[in-house]
Amino acid sequence: MKIFFYFLAVLVFAILYLRHFEYKNIYFPTHEIEVTPKDAGLSYEEADIATADGLNLKAWFIPAEGARRTLMFFHGNGGNISHRLDKIRLFHNLGMSVFIFDYRGYGLSGGRPSEGGFYRDSGAAYRYLTENKNIAPENIIFFGESLGSAPAVDLAAREEIGALIVEGAFSSIRDMGKRIYPFIPAFVYMTKFDSESKIKNIKCPKLFFHSPDDEMVPFDLGRKLFDAAAAPKQFIEISGSHNDAFFNSANLVVEKIKQFLHQY
Repeated sequence: MKIFFYFLAVLVFAILYLRHFEYKNIYFPTHEIEVTPKDAGLSYEEADIATADGLNLKAWFIPAEGARRTLMFFHGNGGNISHRLDKIRLFHNLGMSVFIFDYRGYGLSGGRPSEGGFYRDSGAAYRYLTENKNIAPENIIFFGESLGSAPAVDLAAREEIGALIVEGAFSSIRDMGKRIYPFIPAFVYMTKFDSESKIKNIKCPKLFFHSPDDEMVPFDLGRKLFDAAAAPKQFIEISGSHNDAFFNSANLVVEKIKQFLHQY
């Protein structure tokens, strides 16, 4: 009997450790807001978003004069909204208003990050745009950056939008885990972020950016997600590391986004 309880205790400890390990390897939030759009010469509005489970999320709305489209920005797993100012400015210069929010546990938003929480936060942010800002769904463009591609894909599969753009996206956390930690069985992962199974349900136009030099999200997992997507879709190969490729290939990125938006 003692041996049974000993192994039970070891099993419980191992499960708790793996849950903690998984959490620490997915979410890297920071809380200090280091800069605001004002530092880039952009006018903006601060927004408070109430989630279905009672949390308050912080967001920025950066209007572009005469803009028809609004880009909803799903940032990646590190930092917070204040670390995306260069991308905000790029999208704003393309003539779009930009709406960026911090998930729970990021920046000044309440709560603790989780997969289910990311989905609830994204839904609340979308409703803020459609209900509070009265923006028509067909004029909303989703941009999902790295891990942010997962809630963007999830929401785009459930709600109407004009288009979806992702950068450095992946098929699922289990696929990522197999590649980075092959010694951990896939069934152990509680977090799924299974974009591959959802993206086939997205009917709007889709634009994918990924670099073969990406050292964090394997290029072939980005291609795997693209292959699972229904038409219309485009895949653009950029160059550089995970965090640098977007701006290393800035001219190409801007050109392809312009063409994409003009086409649709």
